[in-house]
Amino acid sequence: MKTSPMLLKDGYKVGHKFQYPEGTTLVYSNLTPRKSRNEDVHEIVFFGLQYFIKEYLIGQFSRDFFQRPKDEVLREYARRMDNYLGKDSITYHHIAALHDLSYLPLEIKALPEGTLVPPRVPLFTIRNTVPEFFWLTNMLETLMSAVLWKPSTSATTAFQYLRTFTRYAGETVGDELSFVPWQGHDFSFRGMSGIEDAIMSGAAHLLSFTGTDTIPAIDFLETYYNADCEKELIGGSVPATEHSVMCMGTQDDEIGTFRRLINQVYPMGIVSIVSDTWDFWQVISDFMPRLKVDILARNGKVVIRPDSGDPVNIIVGDPAAPVGTPEHKGAIECLWETFGGVITPKGYKLLDPHIGLIYGDSITTERQLAILEGLKQKGFASYNVVLGIGSYTYEYVTRDTFGFAMKATYGEVNGVGRAIFKDPKTDDGTKKSARGLLQITRNPLTGVLELKNDCTWEEECGGELKTVFRDGKLLVDASLAEIRERLKAQI
Repeated sequence: MKTSPMLLKDGYKVGHKFQYPEGTTLVYSNLTPRKSRNEDVHEIVFFGLQYFIKEYLIGQFSRDFFQRPKDEVLREYARRMDNYLGKDSITYHHIAALHDLSYLPLEIKALPEGTLVPPRVPLFTIRNTVPEFFWLTNMLETLMSAVLWKPSTSATTAFQYLRTFTRYAGETVGDELSFVPWQGHDFSFRGMSGIEDAIMSGAAHLLSFTGTDTIPAIDFLETYYNADCEKELIGGSVPATEHSVMCMGTQDDEIGTFRRLINQVYPMGIVSIVSDTWDFWQVISDFMPRLKVDILARNGKVVIRPDSGDPVNIIVGDPAAPVGTPEHKGAIECLWETFGGVITPKGYKLLDPHIGLIYGDSITTERQLAILEGLKQKGFASYNVVLGIGSYTYEYVTRDTFGFAMKATYGEVNGVGRAIFKDPKTDDGTKKSARGLLQITRNPLTGVLELKNDCTWEEECGGELKTVFRDGKLLVDASLAEIRERLKAQI
């Protein structure tokens, strides 16, 4: 759906231009994650602003507002407002004036994307640069909030997974960490709230990992973050089956389907085969031993994919199952009994490189931890599994997961500055905003970002916030490689 960017706002925003005090010339706001509702997360990964600037502030405002005839733009806006608020309920002179200006008179100062940001520290500030367009700053709140909370939230979640995989690799494998970026694979596309949501979230996943089934997330990073799939690994995957493939091979000849896939369709390389279409434990305890010679003879890896049940019990073993059964042993122990493997420098068992396992159903950070710890307790290295991270992880969140909010903290009326803030007595403190002009510095002892309120303009010009957008122009154009490197350094 094509919509004028001037209409991408909550209805109550329409009248705010007329509600500010007479003589208002400046509104200065910020976007801040105010609170973590996840007790394990103490910092948020900042990501998505460069996309927002390129796609909306530059792309859509240019294409769908400034480059269109002014009469057409005003007629469209008036038609919508007249039939929404009542005929001639507001004037449109400010919209016409902005069109005449032909650029967005705004300045955005931001932290570098990929930075870990504590709650209550702003990700960026935004203000108008031309006095008469003071109303523009907070008119964009709806759009900025709607677009930006999700990529930062998904990037934060992916980084949680990355930290856990990295820790267990260090404890059970050793110093060789090259497999970690493949251990978290994005399976979320089909369960997300629309295409833009899926792509932004998928791109956020790729800050921490390289495994993905969300193909357009790669296009997103090439388009908005200067990535190049011909020069760097943005994201990748392997051939994989789905249940329809296995069903079409028939239940009576399921092992024949396995044999055809690994010997004829994919005689070399990695292939992932969904294995719970009928009886997963038959695949593990019967088919795998019968296919052992074929699998070990291949130049590549066969990846078994369970897709139902309790992922911890399936992978690690169910203590409530009868002792000695495949269910009690779990998939990794059963595969070890069939294929063997090596002992890592840390003293843990690692399956033969011809066989592996991926699990991608209902994975959460809690289940990831239980799986890796359960394997460790049984003497198995973390590299024995890859986890598919789906919409169960990336979609069971809201703007309130990290309390994202855009609030004004400073303004000028008749040339006099006003430090403004909100602090509701009926709130628990979450909604208390910052105050005045803002400066962000990095504590020299801890390295943690800290916020200073009520700054002078001189102080506001210093610190960690840097101008990334001013008067219609992008001034900082970061690359995926830079953001990944910044994030990796903070593990």
